[in-house]
Amino acid sequence: MTTEETTARYAPEHTPRLRWAQHAPEVYKAMVRLDAAARQGLDPALYELVKIRASQINHCAFCLDMHTKDALAAGESVERIVQLSAWEESRHFYTEKELAAIELTEAITVLTDGFVPDEVYDNAAKYFEEAELAQLIAAITVINAWNRFGVTTRMVPGHYRPGQHK
Repeated sequence: MTTEETTARYAPEHTPRLRWAQHAPEVYKAMVRLDAAARQGLDPALYELVKIRASQINHCAFCLDMHTKDALAAGESVERIVQLSAWEESRHFYTEKELAAIELTEAITVLTDGFVPDEVYDNAAKYFEEAELAQLIAAITVINAWNRFGVTTRMVPGHYRPGQHK
């Protein structure tokens, strides 16, 4: 075998369907402001975990690329990021407060029953003061909106550098 034959060949990178931020700059700027407002008062590590978990659920590769890189750059462990997709079996990697936020993230992101169950909301309310809970709900809602832009327009992952959009 030649070196070329043993070298892995990756699939070609797709192109985005639409560069939505260029065509809707005021919406993009409003989203950036909304994102900044939603993060206020939240622990940065928790904020990134929430963004990663929602992005996993929504299959937003662009946001996964961005938020895992930002989390790693901020000192989050690879282990906790990897285990996040199986958090229910990996509870011991997270605090009770983080688990409540992750569970609330799933409930808000996947509204298959049409509502957030009382037990999920009540559990989050045990760990978050009302103002912080309001910020957490806003943060979860904002990342879900970002995910929908990313998935719909097929934003291309892999080119983000930590802190690039902060």
